[in-house]
Amino acid sequence: MRMLSCFVLFLAAMLCLGQGAPAPAVAGDASGEWSGTWSAYNPAHAEKPPQEQCKDLRAKVTNNAGVWEAIFEGNCGRPYKYTIKMEGRQSGKVVLFKGSADLGARDGGVFDWVGRATDKEFIGFYTSAYSTGVFSLTKTAPAAPAQ
Repeated sequence: MRMLSCFVLFLAAMLCLGQGAPAPAVAGDASGEWSGTWSAYNPAHAEKPPQEQCKDLRAKVTNNAGVWEAIFEGNCGRPYKYTIKMEGRQSGKVVLFKGSADLGARDGGVFDWVGRATDKEFIGFYTSAYSTGVFSLTKTAPAAPAQ
């Protein structure tokens, strides 16, 4: 009987060890081409809907050895293009971003923002001395190679 008990305990221990650690969460892929919109609103007047200012927003996000960079561009009365370094960290299947960038006096000065990217959507909130708003982008399919 003692031998049978030892054998059962041994099998139970092997089953537990065989399961090992749970598989890590699959990382969201924030790199790639994105397109979407941004809008501004005044949180002091929350009853008013956001004012769509410039619907056209495109971004190309890259991750080079843990350093995230995004090139944001579009047209808001005139073409714009900004290259922004972003702090990002993996949290489960998403990448959480934050950053601060000075876009110059002509474009509103210093902006602080936070964002969240999955493999399909990149959303965020921004604020500056002059405006507050949100942006929402979805991943676009890569362009087909020219034949």
